[in-house]
Amino acid sequence: MPALSKSLDRFPSSKIASIFALATRLQEEGRDIVNLSTGEPDFDTDISVRDAAKKAIDEGATRYTALDGTSALKRAVQAKFACDNGLEYELDEIIIDTGAKPLLAHIMLALLDPGDEVIIPTPCWTSHPGAVKFCGAYPVFARTREEDDFKLKGQGLQALIHPKTKLLILNSPSNPTGAVYSENELRELTDVLVEHPDIWIIADDIYEKLLFDGRTFATPAAVEPRLRDRVITVNGVSKCYAMTGWRIGYAGGPRGAMAGVRKVMSQTAGSPPAMSQAAAVAALSGSQDYVAEQVATYQSRRDLVVRALNQAPGLKVAPSEGAFYLFVNCAGILGKETPDGKTIQNSADFVSYLLEDHGVALVPGAAFEADPYFRLSFAASNEALEKGCKRIITGCSSLI
Repeated sequence: MPALSKSLDRFPSSKIASIFALATRLQEEGRDIVNLSTGEPDFDTDISVRDAAKKAIDEGATRYTALDGTSALKRAVQAKFACDNGLEYELDEIIIDTGAKPLLAHIMLALLDPGDEVIIPTPCWTSHPGAVKFCGAYPVFARTREEDDFKLKGQGLQALIHPKTKLLILNSPSNPTGAVYSENELRELTDVLVEHPDIWIIADDIYEKLLFDGRTFATPAAVEPRLRDRVITVNGVSKCYAMTGWRIGYAGGPRGAMAGVRKVMSQTAGSPPAMSQAAAVAALSGSQDYVAEQVATYQSRRDLVVRALNQAPGLKVAPSEGAFYLFVNCAGILGKETPDGKTIQNSADFVSYLLEDHGVALVPGAAFEADPYFRLSFAASNEALEKGCKRIITGCSSLI
């Protein structure tokens, strides 16, 4: 076989995707697996959104649209940004793509040159550094601490900035920790960024509406208007509207940058599905009551899992502030042995043990540049969560 691109050596495959594939394969082989590895809502897409897609199909919305989305969806995104975030964008400052994940990659391809450095607070979503490496740039990890609720501080940001710094990626609510930056916490960071005019900022707001305990959402471009021409705000309908399979992401940003992203897309992407765009218009423009109901359910599930796992020997977890993840400290497990004599040396060993011996799928902290932790998704039924937690507790109790 002829050689493949050497660029493949710059980045690994997604560990989350690998674990999901393994859990799925084991289930297909007949294993009883409780899969708590996946960041996907278990709710059905709301009926009003599904009906909008069916109507669009019946009216012939089965063809190409504009490369970067329909005017109808751009107007809905424009109204959403203005209403929810206080951000004003013209239609040519808005881009629609086939999901937020490819949109993030397209944005980075437009912003980054080989050798640039990108500051990423950790723990971080696996595809943030993966996309940076794909562009030939380098992730610079800003290590956050559990005692700081896994949030980057201004002093920590300032210490990592130097002439090669091109971009900062902020994800709030966070995958995997569920950390939510308040307006004041963001302002501490934006005060630093104002002094460095050559740095772009990507705000990954995909979990925006999934907030717990009465928290309110803040986003960098709104917190500090002076950064407006350097911030690209990315969002989508997958997580907050239970529309992962519809594949719609969107972003707002300065005209010049968005023109660059559009140019990248002209050679790498087709238009997002027409019927999915019609569904996204309905999601963004329609009643948000069911979203609030889902958030209340997520918070109840979060509390259920926190209560359960804090009873497990060697585990410690605090309630997440948003999203639908818990980032569980498993330092108390390290050094223990499984019943068959294997020593648990890190989170990957522990997660493998739980999957192989106890039938519960989780994601090790190493996938998010943080150990010793693992990520658990509570976007699952109470029955699945209770079953999974019992297996985790049994697994912990069985270690020697």
